[in-house]
Amino acid sequence: MYQLFFDSDCDVSLEIAKKYNAILISMPYTIKGEEIAPYKDWEVFDYKAFNDALRAGDANPTTMALNVQEYIDYFEPILKEGKDILYVHFSRKMSATFNSCDAAIKELLTKYPERRIQLIDTKGITICSLLSCMRIGELANQGKSIDEILEVSDEIIDHSAAYFFADNLKFFARSGRVSGFSAFMGGMIGVKPLIHISSEGKMVSIDRAIGRKKILEKIMEYVVLKEDHIKDYPIIIAHGDALGLVDEFTKMLKEKFGDDIKYMVIPVNPTAGCHCGPDVLGIGFHAKER
Repeated sequence: MYQLFFDSDCDVSLEIAKKYNAILISMPYTIKGEEIAPYKDWEVFDYKAFNDALRAGDANPTTMALNVQEYIDYFEPILKEGKDILYVHFSRKMSATFNSCDAAIKELLTKYPERRIQLIDTKGITICSLLSCMRIGELANQGKSIDEILEVSDEIIDHSAAYFFADNLKFFARSGRVSGFSAFMGGMIGVKPLIHISSEGKMVSIDRAIGRKKILEKIMEYVVLKEDHIKDYPIIIAHGDALGLVDEFTKMLKEKFGDDIKYMVIPVNPTAGCHCGPDVLGIGFHAKER
């Protein structure tokens, strides 16, 4: 037997975690000097209040890595029960938190040598990771073993794609998490960068457009180029308190693929929101390749 783990940077909420009988690891952030642990300090994300605070300009949002003991506190009770662990997580390339995770696992396996702790790197974040988490969660619900899931996890991850844009460039510029962002964007006014999650698990600025309408059209171009049997898999639209943009993009999807297209709408998790800012919109979908 094993216990499935996800983390909140994968856009997994308590509701989604419960669907797959998973334990959710909370990735913390600070806003206005207050440290908050998502889905521990609150159960439902008030994305409007969060994004309004970012818009106000004085929130100074930051994120932080978990320490070794925090990972031990998550994992050790499960090992004590005699269960193994499968942790499906956001990209190692985006955080130093996995240094602590590795150290915690090393310590725990010394104490519980008969147990197994298996990690799967989704090589993504937010909706890109959520796509992989949901498909792996479905396999776990079907009773698949860790090894059976590992056999197909690379394929699942390689076909999970995400594209999104940032409305306010200062959040991405400050975070430094987007490859090529500064050189690519320069100081142009009104330009919206198109961000892609690469196969290496990094956020990369790959294109641009002026204005929201044009950037939504640009995102759709990539969806049309990369989609693979898009109606057979879940489509996820994520936003930073931008329901008007969601409606506009949903209309575009239906016009292209039909009214029967299946999709879900979620808010971008707050830890990622600290880096991308408000009014962001993105789409995750099954693609020919990442």
